[in-house]
Amino acid sequence: MRVPILMYHSITDRPNADTRPHAVRPGDFEEQLAYLTEHRFRPITFADLAAALDGTGPALPERPVVLTFDDGYADFHSAALPLLERYGVPATIFVTSGWLRDAGADAAGRPLDTMLSWSQVREVASAGVEIGGHSHSHPQLDQLRDHELREELRRNKELLEDKVGRPVTTMAYPYGYSSARVRREVHRAGYRAACAVNNALTTGRHDMLALPRLTVGRSTTMGRFRKAVEGRGVPLIYLKERVLTKGYAVVRRTRYAVRQVTGK
Repeated sequence: MRVPILMYHSITDRPNADTRPHAVRPGDFEEQLAYLTEHRFRPITFADLAAALDGTGPALPERPVVLTFDDGYADFHSAALPLLERYGVPATIFVTSGWLRDAGADAAGRPLDTMLSWSQVREVASAGVEIGGHSHSHPQLDQLRDHELREELRRNKELLEDKVGRPVTTMAYPYGYSSARVRREVHRAGYRAACAVNNALTTGRHDMLALPRLTVGRSTTMGRFRKAVEGRGVPLIYLKERVLTKGYAVVRRTRYAVRQVTGK
């Protein structure tokens, strides 16, 4: 079975320059939810998908789909959650702990827009949304030194579990970037599954710590959305993104190797 894991960020009519490319209009988001409902898709959380794939949970339903949201923007609480509840759709949000609005002494990185507060994260969790990790300060994880990488992953996981009061077992890589070294540290930090991007459908053959997702952004038309979730021509739909991703992976590996030699 091939499973579409959809990657969202912000749900808003008024994105800023930083979030605009990945910001989906609430009206478009509702149209997408209506399509999934009308065509008998069965939304599940990312943790449920991981459990089905590794054999520790129930088998996948017919026509499964996973909705994930990165970063933790405040509009998830104000715009996305009401629509998810209206359509009865479970979801997963990957939270950058250092970006949260009231992170206080734990604040880290540069938030791109108004973020959730800790109380809103707890409300979201109480509403049945799965909370996953997304690093502490949203760095490019594959460019960090080992001790920095461990701190980013573990601090994020520990803060989320402490503040929300439940286990956090899944995560998504900031910018979608990872490497074998990063994935080893993700496993050691206690995560059972992780999301990349890659713009492909997930199957049981994929690495559980690098499950691919399909990007949904401001320019995603309903025609493109339908083809993506139905698995029709996905490689061609995302051909440009896939070519850029593969090319940049080579650049990133080279950049990290140079940093290791020069110490910069």
